[in-house]
Amino acid sequence: MILSLAACGDEQSTSKSADQPSGTTSVKPSATPADTLTVQVRASAEAPAKTWTLNCAPPGGDHPKAADACTALAKAKEPFKPVPKDQMCTQIYGGPEIATVKGTWQGKPIDTKFTRKDGCQLYRWSAVGPLFGNVPKVR
Repeated sequence: MILSLAACGDEQSTSKSADQPSGTTSVKPSATPADTLTVQVRASAEAPAKTWTLNCAPPGGDHPKAADACTALAKAKEPFKPVPKDQMCTQIYGGPEIATVKGTWQGKPIDTKFTRKDGCQLYRWSAVGPLFGNVPKVR
C-alpha cells in the first residue's frame, strides 16, 4: 500500500497542466494563491491614505510602480517580518509616514504595519521602499 501511495504522488508531481483536459484545472493540489497585496500609505497618522493594490505574478494592480515594488519584495529576505520586540534600535527618526500592507505574499497571509520611527523601522521601510510608491506629502 505504501508503494501505491508513493506512485500516486509521483504521477501528480510530474504531470503537466497542459496535458490535462480543460475542465480539470481545479485538480492542482500544488497550486498556490496569487500574491495580491493592498498597500495603504499615509504621510502621517492624521493624513489621508493613498491606497494601491499590487499583484506580483505578473506585476500588476493599480500600484504606480508595480514591477519595482515586486522586485524590491523579491530581493528582501523576509519583507514582512516585524522587528523583534527585544531588538535594540538606534533612535534615528525617519519621518511620520505610516504604511499598512494586507493580503497574500508567497501563499502566506500578510497584515503588517511599517513606520519610520526608529532605525530598525527605517531599515525595514527602506528595504521595500518601492512598495510604498511616492509617499504623500504632509499637509
